[in-house]
Amino acid sequence: MRLASLLILSATTALVGACSTTTPENPAATVPNSGAPQPVEGYDWFLSEDGSNAKLAYGTADSDDLKLGLECSRGTGKLDLTASADKGASAEIYIESGGDTERYAAAAEPAEVHDGLIMTAEAQANAPVFQRFRRIGWLAVWQGGTRQTYVPQPGSRDRIERFFAFCA
Repeated sequence: MRLASLLILSATTALVGACSTTTPENPAATVPNSGAPQPVEGYDWFLSEDGSNAKLAYGTADSDDLKLGLECSRGTGKLDLTASADKGASAEIYIESGGDTERYAAAAEPAEVHDGLIMTAEAQANAPVFQRFRRIGWLAVWQGGTRQTYVPQPGSRDRIERFFAFCA
């Protein structure tokens, strides 16, 4: 009788363990992160230089999928911003980096490659939001209460510094 009870108890324990809905703890997965946003697969910051002009664009490689673009002429410190937006968005580019924010009045026109708008604005490369971006490596764009973060993939963060050094 005692053996039968022990077998039933063992079988019940195994059955309950198999039905558990909790995931076993993985020590590597439970290490707290820094709180910084993480890169999105397939998206990155891309730098292109053409003589006296440079462009830093966040999107997907070799496509028209552009989320945010920064352009400048060498040494001017002036940026031309280009951002994608949803139809009906307010005519501004609202940028954040690590808590610093800035709103730029923008011109809006219908996008040719997606069902939305293309916003354009001007900014100064030495604005606090861009200097923070330069230090921490990510920007976010706010649209209608939604925050989209633009984080470089590992190994490509140096493109950000190279762009701002070119523009300064």
